[in-house]
Formats: sequence, C-alpha cells, structure tokens
Amino acid sequence: MAGLSDLSGSPEDAVAASVGRVVGTEDSTPLEFAVALAPGAYLQLDDVVATEREVPGVGVVVTSGVVTEVRARHEGATFGSDVFLISDGVLPAQVQEIAEIMTTRVEPECYVPPRPGELVRRATGAERAQALYFDRMDKRVAAGLGRDGEPVYLNLEFLDGTRGGHVSISGISGVATKTSFALFLLYSLFTGGALGRRALNSKALVFSVKGEDLLFLDRPNVHLDDDLRADYARLDLVAAPFGSVGFFAPPMPDDPSGRPHVVGRTHGIAAFWWTLGEFCSRELLPYVFADAEDERNQYTMVIHQVASRLKREVSAVGDSGAVMIEGQVLRTYDDLVEFVSDRLTDEDARRDWAGPVTGVGTVNAFLRRLRSSLKPLRGIVRGDLPDTPGRRVTTEHTQVTVVDLHNLPERAQRFVVGVTLAAETARKEQAGPGGLLFTMIDELNKYAPREGSSPIKEVLLDIAERGRSLGIILVGAQQTASEVERRIVSNSSVKIVGRLDPAEAGRPEYGFLPPTQRARAVLAKPGTMFVSQPEIPVPLAVEFPFPAWATRESEAVEPAAAPAGTAPGAAGTNGGRRRDPFAGLPGADDPPPF
Repeated sequence: MAGLSDLSGSPEDAVAASVGRVVGTEDSTPLEFAVALAPGAYLQLDDVVATEREVPGVGVVVTSGVVTEVRARHEGATFGSDVFLISDGVLPAQVQEIAEIMTTRVEPECYVPPRPGELVRRATGAERAQALYFDRMDKRVAAGLGRDGEPVYLNLEFLDGTRGGHVSISGISGVATKTSFALFLLYSLFTGGALGRRALNSKALVFSVKGEDLLFLDRPNVHLDDDLRADYARLDLVAAPFGSVGFFAPPMPDDPSGRPHVVGRTHGIAAFWWTLGEFCSRELLPYVFADAEDERNQYTMVIHQVASRLKREVSAVGDSGAVMIEGQVLRTYDDLVEFVSDRLTDEDARRDWAGPVTGVGTVNAFLRRLRSSLKPLRGIVRGDLPDTPGRRVTTEHTQVTVVDLHNLPERAQRFVVGVTLAAETARKEQAGPGGLLFTMIDELNKYAPREGSSPIKEVLLDIAERGRSLGIILVGAQQTASEVERRIVSNSSVKIVGRLDPAEAGRPEYGFLPPTQRARAVLAKPGTMFVSQPEIPVPLAVEFPFPAWATRESEAVEPAAAPAGTAPGAAGTNGGRRRDPFAGLPGADDPPPF
C-alpha cells in the first residue's frame, strides 16, 4: 500500500491529499481514534479513511477505519451566547470539526494506536477495498452502494454455507424496504456472477404476504430508465426483471375448477392445494396445529396418534382426490374433520385413535383446535378437485418460485409454509450436495416466535442450525428481531437493518450496531440499510437501487403475449452523493409494497 508520502512524490502533496490529522487532545487506541479536519475538508458518516505510522522493526503500519460520528464546535467559546460575539468578530475563536473513527483493519497486524498529528486520508480504490476486506473476498455479492457512491459487497462464503449462512433483515413494515432488499440480494446472487456455474442449479423459494405485489417479478418496471440502469451498472449488474419465475396461489374458495385466487395476473400462475390422500399419507396433521403452543400441552400426543392412524387407514378413491378410511368415503376437509371427531367421541373407537390412556379433556382440547381449522384450511386441503401435477408447489422448474399467501388466513399461511419447507428440506436431503435453495420468509416472527413451540418453528430451527450443510439458506424478514427465536437470529451470519422503531432499536438483538447507527436507523429512509457481516467489524450503510422489476401491478410493463411452453406456474424468460431512487415516483406517497 502506498504511504502518504508516496502519493505524489512529495510531503507537500501528501498534506494536500489528506483530510486532517489524528487529534492530540483525545486518546487514540488501536480500535478507535479521532481526526481533526483540515480547513475546507470534510468527512461524513460512513466515509472510509486511513492513516499510518512507522513502527521500529515492523515498518509502516496502516490503520483503516469508518467514520462513526462527526462533531463541530467553536474552540475558544465558553458560553452558548459566545457564538454571537464570535460571529461579530468580538471574540477570537475558530470552528473545528472532529471525526470519530472505528478501526476496521490494521495492516500488518501490529495493533498500535495512530500517533497524534499523523496525516489522515480518505481511502479510495484499492485502499478502500482493503480497509473493508473486499480484497479478501474471493467471491463478492453486490449489496448496494455506500455513502461515497462506491459498491459495497457481501462475502459469498457467509451466504452460501461455506463459512456461514442465513440472512436476518429487520425494520418497520412499509418503510424499511425489507422485501425489496431481500429480492435485490437474490437478484445480485443469481445474476452477479458470484455463484458461477452454481447459479444454474440455485433456487429461491419466496413466500409472499404482500398482496399480489410479488406476482410481477418477471415484468420490467415502467420506471426503468437510463439513470436506474446506470445505478445497476455501477454494481456490475444489468437492470432487468427476474428471468425465470414460477407463481403459485391458493385456489378460489368453493370453485370446482381450481382456478388460482388472484386478480391482477391472468396467466403463468398455478393453483396449489393438498389432496386428502396427501394430507393423511404424509402425516400433515401436525401442521394444522401450527400456532405456537406450550409444549407441555398433552393434546400434542393426540395429534401424532391420530396422524399415524390416518396414514395406516387411508386409501385413495379414483383420481378425484377423495379418500376412504375404515370404509367411509371422504370428499372434503370438513368430512375428514367430522370423521375424526366421530372416532374420538366414540368410547369404543377412542382407544384406538387417541391412545389407551388419553383423557376426555385432552381429546376435547384437540377437537376444539381441529374444528377451528375448518374455515382456514378447507380451501387448500381438497378431495373434490382432480389430482394434477401442476398443483404441487415445487422449485424444480424455475429459478425463483413465489408462493402467494395473502388471500389465506394466518393459520393457513402457517400450514403452507410449514408443509412446503418440510418437503423442500426432505428433497434437499435426498438430493445431496448441489445447488443452493434460498428460502425467503417475511414476518418470520409469526412462524418462529421467541416463545412456545410448533412444527413450523421446529422446521425453521432445523434449517437455521443445519440448513447450510444441506444447501438451504434462510432469508428471514421481520419487523422485530426481538420477537424471533434467538437461535435463528444468532445463526444468521449476515444481519441487515432498515428503518427501526425507537423502542425496538434499543433491544439487545441490535447490539451489533454502534450507538450512532442505532440512532440513524430510527431515521433511515426507504432504500437505506445497515449491513453487518462477520469479516467487517463495523456495519456498513448501503443504498440499493430501485427495483428493475415490477413491485405492483401498476408498475408492470405488459408482455406482448402470454408466455408459451412454460412449466405449470412458471412465467417465461424475459430477457459522490447519489440521488434518492425511491423519490419522485408515482405512488411514492402511498404505503410502499415492500
């Protein structure tokens, strides 16, 4: 690395290239120091700087860091009212700005404090990359642009399971742009080249609860212009929609045709449901009880006993999706619930179906919860629709699979997420090492709350703790990380924060943010995120470009014709200070869809 005196060949040029000197009135440590800014120079939060000193026997030691605070004051003033006298020239004083620096890297690793009076320069180019460890990232994933307008990267090894995995994104709903950033990160992974040949076999499974906003990822955004293309180009990305996307939605209620329950999208989307035969043979009953419960509740034993009994007794009836159990034909979920209720309330049959020592109170607790699932689940557990391959949610045919859940009650959403994740985890276990599966879940606190236990929470914990060995990476978004199971958050190598509620920002789950960044997170505008990754000791503020794909129906560029020859549910292949890319667009005053 070039020294200050080597920048232009003379000490005078080195002084001219600097922004200030290490302060002598405050203690400097190897981990923190302060810089007095030279007249006419400035540093802003998140700027990257470097300074150096000569160490006997070691040589030149370069200390790099990130600006975490900048303050200005009148030196020579005593009282607050002195500012008026100083402005009138009555009192002698001068304005001095001091920038506080948190060290990110010392090269070579000789941890000595920067000496007072040493010149400090703004790090650019290769020196900035070294200060932020980008030079040690063999494969980098673009996360956005820093405050200096230069790219900020994530280390792929902490995303693909090599050295870590999983992403946790937190922030206020409708303001923090959590979903938009998660989608941008997926786009950067799939198209930025970091995955190499693995990009062909890597998939994304996206559960959408944001209306129909994610049903147009394969369409260009009507606001895509040259400025937006330039933003993507600075990150070595092409501004374009997702190229290979499959869409699934639940069927219309009480509709015998099984049409998907959507309004805006008229083609390239498939309805999903589970047949009664699948429900019984795959023992899906536990996912009906997906609300977090006290694991001491004894009715959970009844759940597994009944599920096992259904698996043994079920047989298919033709290809209609109906089943026969103990000689009785069941064609709807209501029929199945009524059948189970009859068996458990019959004294002779209860022993076989609930267990020999199960009390009436425990059985009644089970039945109350089972009957309450009728309305949420009758539309997606069906025996009155023909079994077709296209109804199965799968990630096999497209790179990105979107499962629309917004029309389902919350209990049904939990059922879908739990069953789908369990099936994908089992598929990855059978397939062995290979491509990656990025699973994006919004409102993670709803599926894996801090308290209680449920089948879905167990699936998510399994993914968080051993998913990266299977190639399954969890991308979880939530308003409040403090309400998510601790083991899931702690297993996330990459932590990202957008706009935070002031009370939430004070929680210990955000201890990785320095105090100034916690304060800034309360004021962050849409499109600004604070990204923490293991290699860099300071979270970096990034701004990511406005989506090049449509995030709502009104933004979607209409295709010339419906894509032909696609798999069921799959859409065709489509082919200094920055401006705020989220400002000035139609609908900007409306609640954001992400």
